[in-house]
Amino acid sequence: MAAEGEYESILCVKPDVNVYRIPPRASNRSYRAADWKLENPDWSGRMRITAKGKVAFIKLEDKVSGELFAQAPVQEYPGISVETVSDSSRYFVLRIQDDNGRSAFIGVGFGDRGDAFDFNVALQDHFKWVKQETEFSKSAQLGDSGPKLDLGFKEGQTITLNIGQGKKRDKPRPQGSGGFGLLPPPPGGKIAPPPLSGSSNHNIVPQTDGMATGCLLELDTSNSNTVVQSNPSSDLWGDFSAPASENKK
Repeated sequence: MAAEGEYESILCVKPDVNVYRIPPRASNRSYRAADWKLENPDWSGRMRITAKGKVAFIKLEDKVSGELFAQAPVQEYPGISVETVSDSSRYFVLRIQDDNGRSAFIGVGFGDRGDAFDFNVALQDHFKWVKQETEFSKSAQLGDSGPKLDLGFKEGQTITLNIGQGKKRDKPRPQGSGGFGLLPPPPGGKIAPPPLSGSSNHNIVPQTDGMATGCLLELDTSNSNTVVQSNPSSDLWGDFSAPASENKK
């Protein structure tokens, strides 16, 4: 039966259901609705299917007052608590039970096939959930009984963490003879020589050992200008006439 403290949920409610007294089953053959007095039901009311824990309850109640007429506790489906008949899908056999534990079998029927279908599906869905819960509980018990992985530290065991120790090392730059960093030459290129200062067309001849003083300038053959050297013995300022006093002598 259901355990105390569990809440009761409603699975299905059908407002019209008929109840029949059925003759005892003489053999092992299934029940037949044709053997009942279908034209004269013994009771009419509503059906309410509830669940408390894993047990479902089929309750037959008065339509107006809601007074309980009978109820059938169902612990499995299909089973002895709910049986189908062989000649119709709208009729079932219920095993009802009172508070003293006495039980009896009655027949119930729905006027609409849709109500009978909903009644059948509500019980199937509930016990499908019961089966899943049972399998889950078994899996949990097997998991608890199996070996567990111990990830705790043993007595005296320690670990060392190096946090923030790794630093990026920069590559040393090549330095020249003066200690200053020089950029490397472009790949596949040559360094152009620095431009010469001055715009003169003359070539400077360096001083040689055989010369006493001064330097000689070699004229550029492409230059049309010619340097004319004057006679060192001639007067720099030109020829001047003698004073008049000397001429009188």
